[in-house]
Amino acid sequence: MIGYLYVLAAACLWGLIGPLSRLAFASGWTPLEVAFWRAALAGLLFGLHALRLGRVRVARRDLPAVLAFGLVGVALFYASFQFAVQASGGAMAAVLLYTAPAWVALLSRIFLKEAMGPRKLVALMLTLLGVAGVSLQGGAVRVSITGILWGLTAGFTYALYYLFGKLYLPRYETPTLFAYAMPVGALALLPLVSFHPPNLPAWGAVLLLTIGSTYLAYLTYYAGLRRLEATRAAVVATVEPVVAALVSYLAWRERFGPLGYLGAALILTGVLLTIQRSPALTTRPAGNQPAEESL
Repeated sequence: MIGYLYVLAAACLWGLIGPLSRLAFASGWTPLEVAFWRAALAGLLFGLHALRLGRVRVARRDLPAVLAFGLVGVALFYASFQFAVQASGGAMAAVLLYTAPAWVALLSRIFLKEAMGPRKLVALMLTLLGVAGVSLQGGAVRVSITGILWGLTAGFTYALYYLFGKLYLPRYETPTLFAYAMPVGALALLPLVSFHPPNLPAWGAVLLLTIGSTYLAYLTYYAGLRRLEATRAAVVATVEPVVAALVSYLAWRERFGPLGYLGAALILTGVLLTIQRSPALTTRPAGNQPAEESL
């Protein structure tokens, strides 16, 4: 169960991304500006962590994949989600972003040979329906082909975090991987950013976003992913929109409609269905012990 607790902790930290970003936006910063500083500062933290561990080097054969992940999993992911919000609004972008568990299930079946049993399929259906309910519970939703394509791109690139972690965590620590990927993503975003004068509220929000919702969230998530199947971890992480909605209610009194409460219940049901123990998870084959944890 410690793996599930790590993933749930990461999902709670990720659930703060929206509220913290909203604080930065209110101070005049643009979404891509926030995304750039998030990637750049997180890269610095992961680099210092990797230096402290004495594990900075990446094998030459793995370096192209790690750098490509920085372009796709950091730069393209951050940018595509912001463009989806711009084209179709936040609700539709969130729905398409959280198609990630379905992408993970498909990719894990192809590349990791993970089984797709009935329980896992039902859990995926419940979580996707739940995210739709939470995100579409109120207000008009703008639909455009551009927004749908950018949103699906965001969901696909988000799903790559799970597959990338499963393939490379056995060989490297989490800080080592992101010490390379984050700066590459920040450099790729740099030409798209229009910088504004610094101000204390925006910097405070970005620092919290960097330390809590990026650095600590990735460490805890990948510590959990070492112990779980990628599809199970992806489904459990979808409690993030429920956390985001709760924080928004406490901070700004944003309320759910009936469909939102139903969606939250479906997400939690899917998570509970996912974390029920199965024989495949209660026994770990000899010689396949998890690598040293980053936490």
